[in-house]
Amino acid sequence: MDRIQWAVISLAVALFFVMYFGCDTKPGKHKIIEKQRVENAESTNISSLLLAAKEDITTSDAPALMSLEMELESAGDDSTKVETLKSLSSMWYRLGKPAIAGHYAEEIAMLENSENAWSIAGTTYSICVQRESEAKVKEYCTDHAISSLENASSLNPANPQHKINLALVYTESPPSDNPMKGILMLVEMNKQDPDNVSVLNQLGRLAIKTGQFDKAIERLGRAVELEPGNSMSNCLYGQALKEKGDQSQASVYLARCEELTID
Repeated sequence: MDRIQWAVISLAVALFFVMYFGCDTKPGKHKIIEKQRVENAESTNISSLLLAAKEDITTSDAPALMSLEMELESAGDDSTKVETLKSLSSMWYRLGKPAIAGHYAEEIAMLENSENAWSIAGTTYSICVQRESEAKVKEYCTDHAISSLENASSLNPANPQHKINLALVYTESPPSDNPMKGILMLVEMNKQDPDNVSVLNQLGRLAIKTGQFDKAIERLGRAVELEPGNSMSNCLYGQALKEKGDQSQASVYLARCEELTID
């Protein structure tokens, strides 16, 4: 191999190392795709939720939020922290961000460790589960709703409402390995306590949602029989009768629903 051939080979090797180690060889589009892949792999947390939410805050709301955040940082005792956290949770809920409202409610629950505080945190997160369309945020709210409601239930196992709320979270955001978990929880509660009106209402509501109107009428009729003044029972019963085609009976309970709701 002569000198010219060696020179060509050496130059090619040199150019390879320069291009590989010294230059950015990724096209712009590929860099964007890779960046998005990395960002999507990151799990949602409160920091990312707050960062995104603050981009939507109006200039009129920003000073109040900043003031509350400063108050929280300077709070010297738990009671002061709780009051500020309540204000932050309330404000974020008003601004249509139940995920963040749930976070601050959960902070209160961690300080107080009471049944009521954990229940509020869980139900606030459950509102996020119902309303949120973005998968990662919904998953975040689902996880925190479940843990909060489980904490509330552990503090007072005799209160069935926590288990009902937990079942409703599972119906709104079913586990991939057990999509019927929430409904089965409600069915089991109904077996244990057939006259629990809250359980009957939720089973009736789900039956309407899935077009099982006969089953809905049976359960909601029993609920109205047990609690004639229950607004949800009357509203759902009227809706089920209407869907079934019984307009005359439906109008009776829908009118009662309106009266009870106004009262």
